[in-house]
Amino acid sequence: MKTIEVLTDAHRREFLDFAKRLYKEDPDWVCPLDSQIESVFDPARNITFRHGEATRWLLVDENDKTMGRVAAFIDEIRSKANRQPTGGFGFFEVTYSREAAFMLFDTVRKWLSDRGMEAMDGPINFGENDNYWGLLVEGFIQPGFGMPYNKKYYRRFFEDYGFRVYFEQ
Repeated sequence: MKTIEVLTDAHRREFLDFAKRLYKEDPDWVCPLDSQIESVFDPARNITFRHGEATRWLLVDENDKTMGRVAAFIDEIRSKANRQPTGGFGFFEVTYSREAAFMLFDTVRKWLSDRGMEAMDGPINFGENDNYWGLLVEGFIQPGFGMPYNKKYYRRFFEDYGFRVYFEQ
């Protein structure tokens, strides 16, 4: 497995399409708008780039088949509000593979650490907190548009990696 930073149009398309394939058989998943996701990563449309940075990756297997995706963020204003420099990550999606999930978490952790962050928070969004925030751990019913929804097995991956709950909503 290897991570590929999303830099090309083909990678951007795959970042969007992977989630659609992952949830294809799940009648409760509500597909976010491609344009809304892309706006998070567009400095011309996301004012958080004025005081932060973001990047994203795909995780592929030896046959270049996508196994996961993730994005990492540093918002200097939010980071300074914490006791220690804290970055974030989101748009986490992965097949049922602990190894793949941990590789995505490790990729984010290294990127954040290389930029002086001592902690990571997620899943969050790079920008306003009205969409794409949180990990659903119960109540797996069809959510409203923009509300978190993920695979049930994600909770175990997050807990096994060492994440702890700091905020419930």
